[in-house]
Amino acid sequence: MSTLAVVEEILRETAVPMSVREIVERAGVRLPSKSKTPDTVVARDLSMDLKKKGEGSLFVRTSPGRYTLRALASSGATVTSMSTLPARKPAAAAPSAPRTRAGTDGEQHGGGFAS
Repeated sequence: MSTLAVVEEILRETAVPMSVREIVERAGVRLPSKSKTPDTVVARDLSMDLKKKGEGSLFVRTSPGRYTLRALASSGATVTSMSTLPARKPAAAAPSAPRTRAGTDGEQHGGGFAS
């Protein structure tokens, strides 16, 4: 049974949005992955399924880190579409500092390898 099949089964049983941690705890040994970080595996698989299938995915993200089945979400749960989430800001580049030489008379002072 695949990771997503186990997740689907759990979400069907509970019928409420769950966090990845809650899903993993409830799944226990049913998860096929023997990873030391099953939370990461489940989160990755859910995210990839949503990204690849979009509206065709069985799953839907109800809030950051919480998921439910699309069929259950349409019956009243609040759903956050991936496209309506705020975009992340790009990382700012580190300011470039002017490079200075260690010595002004052409000598090199430490830090280098001898040739």
